[in-house]
Amino acid sequence: MTNSWANWAGDQSCTPASIAEPGSAEEIAALLKRAEAAGQTVRVAGSGHSFTETVLTDGLLMRLSKLNRIHSVDRASGLVRVDAGLTLNAASNALHPLGLAFPNLGDIDVQTIAGATATGTHGTGAKLQNLSAALHSIELMTADGSIVELNEQTDPEGWRAARVNVGALGVVTAVTLQMVPSFVLEGIERPIPLEEVLADLDSHVDGNEHFEFYMFAHSSIAMTKRNNTVELPEEPRGRAVEWFSDVLLNNHMFDALCRLTRRTPALIPQVQKFSARAGSYRRQVERSHRVFASPRLFRFTEMEYAIPREHSVAAIREIKEVAKRFDTVMPIEVRWVAPDDAFLSPAGGRDTCYIAVHQYVGMEYEPYFRACERVFDRYNGRPHWGKRHFQTAETLRERYPDWERFAEVRRRFDPAGRFTNPYLERVLGPIG
Repeated sequence: MTNSWANWAGDQSCTPASIAEPGSAEEIAALLKRAEAAGQTVRVAGSGHSFTETVLTDGLLMRLSKLNRIHSVDRASGLVRVDAGLTLNAASNALHPLGLAFPNLGDIDVQTIAGATATGTHGTGAKLQNLSAALHSIELMTADGSIVELNEQTDPEGWRAARVNVGALGVVTAVTLQMVPSFVLEGIERPIPLEEVLADLDSHVDGNEHFEFYMFAHSSIAMTKRNNTVELPEEPRGRAVEWFSDVLLNNHMFDALCRLTRRTPALIPQVQKFSARAGSYRRQVERSHRVFASPRLFRFTEMEYAIPREHSVAAIREIKEVAKRFDTVMPIEVRWVAPDDAFLSPAGGRDTCYIAVHQYVGMEYEPYFRACERVFDRYNGRPHWGKRHFQTAETLRERYPDWERFAEVRRRFDPAGRFTNPYLERVLGPIG
């Protein structure tokens, strides 16, 4: 029987020599020993929500889905020790009854904690950092099976490298998360003319804890979403209402429209204008993770870049104009993130605007994404490590002030290149 693996979108796949699902650190160590004896490289897959070739291998592919436990919870400090294979959603559901929550989440929460943090996954909020900033301590297993605990005290350089590590340092087996007291969000979605948003952008971004919007190339409307903490009781939506809104309208109906435009691209402008108008006012008052995240049931591929916040308006306008030249029915998503100090964080050291472009499955993405990337390059953009891009180590090195410091940690933890693959060789360079 052939071992095969594919990501969520179905656009990245590989046939490893073996796929393993270890249930303990001891099993991981034994697998690493076997891989070394066989001369195989090792990659670790999370939930497969990256769009890059980051986990592809012809050697050993590990999946940590069995490492999904919560080991300890300190309600007073907010420190929570968990296995690396626990998903964001499972952690949120388990910790909310204990009075704890992630300070921020993206709009998808099915990723593993190790995978989401390794790629610099983020939500939105001008004063909020990406998810990896919540990593108080990281347990990492290196190629020889030894375990190191990385935090600001034990190994500050290793800790800053491991928080966004792209799987290049070893196998993250467990982490300690810094959580916050659980909170209720009021989420308000409403359509606003894009030019009205851009004319007063700072007041939207700074005037809300979490602000983002979607826009379409052929519509003048921005579909805005603002989430703010409120001292109100939860008002959970009924199951029927939730299914109608999140599943039927936002997934099945939009999927049908995407399939229609894939067959008949000339309909894209009309479909986009209809979709923007259909995004009417909506209000949610629920526990935080239910407001942050929503299901994604149709397939697409994605590119997302982090640019300095001060270029937000110019870049948003340019990307919208680029999108008009290509056949894509999908929206453009815009979010903001606070700076952090992880060596490979796309938001490292600067207030950041993230702009994401998407293409529906089965439609040509490369010419569109390359045209967008040329815009992002002009603004010193850094790609999201889990999204498509066409950069190399040579083009990226100058964009990260701490690039060589990450490379030094990588050489220290994986001198023989056990955890590399062609993608990492391209985007990080060879270890030597």
